[in-house]
Amino acid sequence: MSQSPPNAIQLQSVGSQGTLATLPRPPDVQNPSSDSWASLCGPPPWGLSCLLALQHILVLASLLCASHLLLLQSLPAGGLSFSPAQLLASSLFACGVSTSLQTWMGSRLPLVQAPSLQFLIPALVLTSQKLPLALRTPGNSSLVLRLCGGPGCHGLELWNTSIREVSGAVVVSGLLQAILGLLGGPGHLFPRCGPLVLAPSLVVAGLSVYREVALLCSTHWGLASLLIVLMVVCSQHLGSCLLPPRHWRPASTSSTHTHILAFRLLSVLIPVACVWIVSALLGLSIIPGELSAPTKAPWFWLPHPAEWDWPLLTPRALAAGISMALAASTSSLGCYALCGQLLRLPSPPPHACSRGLSLEGLGSVLAGLLGSPMGTASSFPNVGTVGLLQAGPRRVAHLVGLFCMALGLSPRLAQLLTTIPLPVLGGVLGVTQAMVLSTGFSSFHLADIDSGRNVFIVGFSIFMALLLPRWFREASVLLKTGWSPLDVLLRSLLTEPIFLAGLLGFLLENTIPGTRLERGLGQGLPPPFTAREAPMPQKSREKADQEYELPFSIQNLCPCIPQPLRCLCPLPQDSGNEERGPSEPGETADLLPDFGDQCPQPSRGQSQ
Repeated sequence: MSQSPPNAIQLQSVGSQGTLATLPRPPDVQNPSSDSWASLCGPPPWGLSCLLALQHILVLASLLCASHLLLLQSLPAGGLSFSPAQLLASSLFACGVSTSLQTWMGSRLPLVQAPSLQFLIPALVLTSQKLPLALRTPGNSSLVLRLCGGPGCHGLELWNTSIREVSGAVVVSGLLQAILGLLGGPGHLFPRCGPLVLAPSLVVAGLSVYREVALLCSTHWGLASLLIVLMVVCSQHLGSCLLPPRHWRPASTSSTHTHILAFRLLSVLIPVACVWIVSALLGLSIIPGELSAPTKAPWFWLPHPAEWDWPLLTPRALAAGISMALAASTSSLGCYALCGQLLRLPSPPPHACSRGLSLEGLGSVLAGLLGSPMGTASSFPNVGTVGLLQAGPRRVAHLVGLFCMALGLSPRLAQLLTTIPLPVLGGVLGVTQAMVLSTGFSSFHLADIDSGRNVFIVGFSIFMALLLPRWFREASVLLKTGWSPLDVLLRSLLTEPIFLAGLLGFLLENTIPGTRLERGLGQGLPPPFTAREAPMPQKSREKADQEYELPFSIQNLCPCIPQPLRCLCPLPQDSGNEERGPSEPGETADLLPDFGDQCPQPSRGQSQ
C-alpha cells in the first residue's frame, strides 16, 4: 500500500476538550520548528499529555519550593510543630483544585495555578514586623530574612502565631479577589489596558524574580549552567529534529503517521532528568534543610481546615491581605493576556477575566483555610513553559490539577519534590521567566513605539517599578507611620514590582493624551492586541472567541444567575452564531489566521 510522505505538523492551542488541530503548512514554511505551533490531529495521546503535565509540575515545584524556602528560612530548625511536607502538600492540594476549576469554568485558558511570589513579599513584611528579624542583603538576595539572635529576641512560640496570621492574610486576599471578580471589576479594567500597560507589566514580571533565581542557582552554578544550556539546546537547536513517524489514530477511523518534535515538547523534562542524574552520580545533595526536615510525613493525609489551627485575622493580616489581592489580581490579568497571546487567541473577554479572578480567589481562600502561607494565582513560569514548548492543550492543565491533588493527599510523595537540587529549580525558573520577558518585549510593536508619549510611558513604568521596591526595602524608615497595619499595607504594595508596573502604566496610559492608533488600540477593535487580531478572518475570530465560553452544561444555568452576577456569563453578542448554538468538542480547533478550517482527513491509500 502506498504511503503519503510524512509531514511535520503544526501545533495549535486549545480546543474544547484540549484538542490539538492539524493545520496545513503554508508553502513558504520549510522549517518544522519555526515559531508556529507544532501539533497533532485530534487530542494528544494520554502518554504525551502526562509527560507535558509532569513538566508543568516541575515548574510549579520550582515556585513552590522557592516561595516556601524564602519564607521558612526565617524559621529556625524545630520551629514548626508539623512536617514541612504537610505544608507543601496543603499548597499542592489547593493548587490542584484551583487549576481544575480555572480550566473548567474559569477563564478556560490552560493556566496552572501556583503559589505566586506576589504573596511572598507581603508575607515577609508581615512576619518581619511580627518577629525580631534581621534583613540580610548579600549582593542581590535582599529578600532573605534571618531570625534575630540578640539578647532582646523573644521566644520561638511567636512563629505559630505568625504562620496563622499569614494564612489569615491569604484568606482575606482570596475573599477580596472573589468579590472583585463577582462584581465584574476585571471586565471594566481590562479593556482599558492596552499594549502600553500589559507589555511593561510582562517585562517587569520577567525581571522581578532575578534575585530569587540567582539565590537558587548560586548553590551550584555548574549544575545550573548545565541545565540552562540543555534547555536551550533542546528547545531551540534540536527543536526541528523529528522522531521517526509513529502510528497515530486521530478522531477519524483511519490512521496516519505523524512526526513528533520530541526535543521541543520535552525541553524541560529531558534537561531536568539529565542534570538530576548527574547530581546524583557526583554525590551532590543540594537540598534545602528547611524543606527536608527529619520529621516523617504520612503516606496519606486528607487536608482539611484547621488541621493545625484556624487562620488568625488581625488588622495587620487584613492590610497584608489587601496588598496580596491587588498584586495577585494584577499578575493574573497579565497572565491571561500573555497566555492568550502565546496561544494566538484574541484577548480574553470581560466575562472570562471575571470568572478567572473569582475562582482564583476561591483557591486562595482554600489554601489559607488549609494552613498554607501562600495563596494560588496564575503562574507566569508555567505560561512561559507553554511558550517554550509551543504546546498548550487544555487536557494537560486538567492533568496537572489532578496530579497536584493526588500529591496533596500524600505528603510523603509531595516531599519528593524537595529532593530536586536547588540549582535545577533556579535554572528552570530562569529559562521560563526569560520567555515571559521576551513576550513582553514583543508586545511593544503593537503600539507606536516611536512616539515620545509611548517612549516615556514604557521607560518610566519599567524603571520606577524596579527602582521603588529596592529603595523602600533599603530605606524602610520612610514608611513608618506609627500605625502597624498601615505600615504593612504601604510596605507591601510599594515593594511589589508587578503591581507598580501595572498601576503606573495604567495611570499614564489613561491620563496622557494620545490617539487610539498611537496607543495601539486600533479603530473599532477590542484591545489590547488589536494589531495582531486585525488580519484574523471573522470566522476564525468567532471560533477563537468560543474558547472562552462556559461549558454547555453550565451555560444553561446562566439565565438563573442573579442580575448583579451576569458579568460572569458571556453576552449574547459574544457567543458567536446564536443560531448554531454553543460549540461542541472539536469545533474550535482551527484558531490560526489564514489557514484551513478543518483538520485534513487521511487518504484511503495511507498505510495502516
